[in-house]
Amino acid sequence: MYAIATSLLPILSLILLGLLLKQIRFIPDEAWSGIERLTYFLLFPALLIHSLGQQRLDGVPWREMLFVIVGVLFVASLMLVVGYRFRASVPGATFSSVFQGGVRFNTYIAQAFFGQQGLALAAVASGFMIVLINLLCISALYTWGDNRAQRRRGMAGEVLGNPLIIACLVGWALSLSGIGLPGPSDEILEIIGRAALPLGLLAVGAALRPRTLHGHMATTLAASLVQFVVKPLATAGLIVLTGLSGSAAGVLVIAFMTPTAPSAYILARQLGGDTQTMAAIITLQTLLGFAVMPLIAALMLG
Repeated sequence: MYAIATSLLPILSLILLGLLLKQIRFIPDEAWSGIERLTYFLLFPALLIHSLGQQRLDGVPWREMLFVIVGVLFVASLMLVVGYRFRASVPGATFSSVFQGGVRFNTYIAQAFFGQQGLALAAVASGFMIVLINLLCISALYTWGDNRAQRRRGMAGEVLGNPLIIACLVGWALSLSGIGLPGPSDEILEIIGRAALPLGLLAVGAALRPRTLHGHMATTLAASLVQFVVKPLATAGLIVLTGLSGSAAGVLVIAFMTPTAPSAYILARQLGGDTQTMAAIITLQTLLGFAVMPLIAALMLG
């Protein structure tokens, strides 16, 4: 437990630093949205392309990992949709934010927690999860979001225009084609991607809005129950079922115990989700995560 908490300390420190810098207005408010966009549209896609582009699947139990990922996301999505059917009074836009809060994972925290050890396995898991989760969340927003009339690109356009999905597809294409990362592209992408995690974690802290928690506790707790209870339990069961062990199992446990991602707020704003509820969910889960994640990791990772 102590080792796990110690591993989380640098991550929590960067997030709290981002919150502090936001509160004291050390960086202008409009600059934070620029940092968020820079990380989401450039830095993290570069990190994904770099990780996936030089990836080799030889010896990687990717089929078992994909089975666990699909199974966990199916269970989480099903529970959220069934729960919504029993709470018909909840507006559709609000539910779309609850859905994101129960399905998304925070890639920055997952990558920073795992570090260099098993980075290839982490890249495999992240690639599968990013594509599947964005497909699910965009579908949910198109089904229940509010601004249907403003969606000019259509659902296919939103999916194909998502920078993280594009990065995964480019990385996979480079890897499977055998091209890899030619010439100086390896070093260039590595340098750009290196900035993604620290800036991403600072942006997570700056995105926290403690005041939004008032009046949104029921929805935030519902999303958090799926995020921190249902998904880890489903992960444990499917890991046992598939026989995964070692780093492959560890990567999935870590990914599925993290809070939701701040990028959920960007998507909610673009596609008619409830941004106030989304901000409350991101805030509560990020703060709650650092109490819950060491317990989950200690139980599941020993």
